[in-house]
Amino acid sequence: MLVTFLWPLCRPRVSVGCWLAMLLLAARLGAQTDWLQFDFDGRHSGVNPFETQITSANVGDLRVLFNVTLPDVADGAPAYLSGVPTAGGKRDLLFLTTRDGRLLALDALSGATVWARQPANAPQYTTSSPAIDPNRQFVYSYGLDGRVHKFQVADGTEVTSGGWPELTTLKPQVEKGSSALSIATLPDSSATLYVANGGYLGDAGDYQGHVTAIALATGSQIVFNADCSDQAVHFTTGGSPDCPNVQSAVWSRPGVVYDAELDRILFATGNGLFDAQAGRHDWGDSVLALRPDGSSDNGEPLDAYTPTNFQFLDQGDSDLGSMAPVLLPSPAAGRFPHLAVQGGKDGHLRLLNLDNMSGEGGPGHLGGELQDLLVPQRGEVLPQPAAWTNPADGSSWVFVANDAGISGLQLVVQAGGTPQLVARWSRAAGGSSPIVADGLLFYVGGAGIGALNPLDGSTLWNDRTPAGIHWESPIVVNGRLYVTDEGSHLTAYAATGGGGGTCRPGDGTLCLLDGRLQVQVAWTNQFNGISGVGHAIRVSDSTGFFDFTDPSNIELLVKALDFGNVVKFFYGELTNLEFTITVTDMRDGTVKRYQNTPGDCGAIDETAFPAESAELVIDATTTAPAAGRCRPGPGTLCLLNRQLSASVTWHNQFDGSSGDGRAVPLSDVSGRFSFTDPSNVELVLKALPFGMVIKFFYGSLSDFEYTITLTNTLTGSVRTYHNPPGTFCGGIDDHAF
Repeated sequence: MLVTFLWPLCRPRVSVGCWLAMLLLAARLGAQTDWLQFDFDGRHSGVNPFETQITSANVGDLRVLFNVTLPDVADGAPAYLSGVPTAGGKRDLLFLTTRDGRLLALDALSGATVWARQPANAPQYTTSSPAIDPNRQFVYSYGLDGRVHKFQVADGTEVTSGGWPELTTLKPQVEKGSSALSIATLPDSSATLYVANGGYLGDAGDYQGHVTAIALATGSQIVFNADCSDQAVHFTTGGSPDCPNVQSAVWSRPGVVYDAELDRILFATGNGLFDAQAGRHDWGDSVLALRPDGSSDNGEPLDAYTPTNFQFLDQGDSDLGSMAPVLLPSPAAGRFPHLAVQGGKDGHLRLLNLDNMSGEGGPGHLGGELQDLLVPQRGEVLPQPAAWTNPADGSSWVFVANDAGISGLQLVVQAGGTPQLVARWSRAAGGSSPIVADGLLFYVGGAGIGALNPLDGSTLWNDRTPAGIHWESPIVVNGRLYVTDEGSHLTAYAATGGGGGTCRPGDGTLCLLDGRLQVQVAWTNQFNGISGVGHAIRVSDSTGFFDFTDPSNIELLVKALDFGNVVKFFYGELTNLEFTITVTDMRDGTVKRYQNTPGDCGAIDETAFPAESAELVIDATTTAPAAGRCRPGPGTLCLLNRQLSASVTWHNQFDGSSGDGRAVPLSDVSGRFSFTDPSNVELVLKALPFGMVIKFFYGSLSDFEYTITLTNTLTGSVRTYHNPPGTFCGGIDDHAF
């Protein structure tokens, strides 16, 4: 069972796996972690508590796994789901919402698009991020039509019953879905989806900030309007119902935060009218608390915080709600067990007591913050900070990034139990919403993406691949780091091992030369758009095969040989599908990639890696006796229920030796030949029936001269395939028989 599926119910479990290059299918040695929504979970702390693969020991070895171009900018953060059963097999998927309203499902190991949907392309744009249902069956995305759409994770089929797609605004031309979608798992195990709406750049038009809470089990919804909160409806323009007051946008990066300990949701509003102190129903520049189903007491929140200078904030367009409340881990001791930090465009951080935000026992009052301090690096706060507990001493920290820089503040409890935030470090390189994973602080900005020591802000790693940042923020999950940028790119990173590593075999990982080389394959069927990851079949310590979907249908063969002064890498093709082979030298992290060659030949890399004498470990291979017209033997391979008989003769042009190939069946459709050493695969053959025709494929791992003789024992027809000396190319005969 997946770790994050259990996260609302149990506490820390460890995720396991091995390093992934561009095309790795993780060996599922244990539980995998999911990143289901912005900043990991409904609390939006920005912390993945289960990450163990990217560590302080290897973070400096992070390298780009892939960098792919998206159809439009994904101005937010990805969501991640492991082990999704797709048409191309089980895959780890990334989900991204683009500005033009597309939802993309991408292979997390290669960046290839698995499916994409665009329910509407007008009238405006969105900077929202998707959220995945805790049941792991559905993913939700904001549409430009003002509705949130529900899709099956495996194939993108949209759910159009039970109230879906759900209405979130009747005015999509002026009301924007800026914030990420948010999901909370409640004490009764039910789940609620929250959608926040505000206005577009410039605060123009008849918009009212509001939150729509949707019960995922029933599709029922409750609306809370930050203006005219006594009306729990979606307002119209120029009709009824409507509200005469405008703005009070809910537009922070996470939108809505769920506090599981208090069992309530929290969000902050932007500049707009505040008159609740006079008993009215407009809540501009305030932090509001509601029941988790989105309900209030006839339009009055359960609790609220409004700063005393709310009018100044409104008049100066200094939204309090430029970020959402950050729930701080409870301090070790103190009079205030439930704390949050609220920043804003005025550059202030306010420490709030969530049990009584105003200090007056309810909403509609002013002030009440426990502390008010300037952001250490100065400047307005628009990204969402991250909150982290240092496991070494239990101290609570908050990390605040903005255009001016990034800073780390520690929560301390003074004499008498009063909490206070104390700035511990600050640096000038600005960026977007930071995250924390395995004691490392990650964030992306104008200086690229980096990892910092959270205790002092020192740089541990940096890369400048991302091309400009707005709201984009990274995620770290299962040993991989992902981030999008303003150039419409998605970039993935993983640690190369930094030397001394050993390959760990798995379903998608082939280990060669005593664990020194790690081989993975990703493929795409250019004819139907399906893609996936190759499944590894180990033959010996020097050789292996990959199938794509059917284990009996070998598609690629690979071989690595140590020649004393160099390691050569060979690959042969039994396919005309697009593929990429990634080979990693675990000794030093060197990565080589190989793709289809013209004519589907395969290739030899004569200088793949430096030599390191490696003793070959030969696997014993047993063959089951075949039955039928073809008579199998040491030099005869029988295929297709013994219909076809294949044999090989070879000649070594370098020393003049020659002989017959030694056959080993792999399945009823494929087999291999060696020439001298049984562990050294030289050829792999495959025959597939396609209706009235049989296609024949052969892949080569040898540049010796050889001839393949293929006989149809039912008709007596014979085909021969000759490889001239010094040539390295297999072939496909589309009309063999």
